[in-house]
Amino acid sequence: MKIVLVRHGESEGNVQHIISDDPKRIVDLTELGRAQAEAASGKLREMRFTHAYVSQFARAQQTATILLQHHKIKLDIDARLNERISGMDGLPVHLFNDLVSPDPLHLKSEKGETFLQQMARVRSFLDEVALRHTDGTVLAVSHENPIVAALALTVDDPEKVVRSNVENCAWIVLDWPADSACR
Repeated sequence: MKIVLVRHGESEGNVQHIISDDPKRIVDLTELGRAQAEAASGKLREMRFTHAYVSQFARAQQTATILLQHHKIKLDIDARLNERISGMDGLPVHLFNDLVSPDPLHLKSEKGETFLQQMARVRSFLDEVALRHTDGTVLAVSHENPIVAALALTVDDPEKVVRSNVENCAWIVLDWPADSACR
């Protein structure tokens, strides 16, 4: 299976530098975020997606709707694509970053998940979707942290990518199952 993992467009939370990891709290795309999604839609227009998945978050669903405007496929919601659980929803992003910075693979807040736990969640999604859509080309609209977690699953040492950034509406393309030391 080929999977295209796209980060949502710029959100109100991105602009405010506020953690938004509770899907019940609506955080919409900004005008720029919608424009980013439109631009990405144009670039991805020729991709022949067979299936599409999105996280539970409004900003990701808004992005996915724009990305799929030229495609006639159903969009399925999957919580395993959700943002990393920080347990710090509504707080400034720098507080979470400062907390996990000494050991980004293992550290978490009391109510959060580690990066390694997030990797396991993303692996579960990738493995299940690959079984369902062996020869498919799948679109998955998610968030920076889950996309970095997917990248970490393709390398022999997750420490190499844990601090990576994924810009709004940027994407990575993976063949899954990946041939890597992590598998």
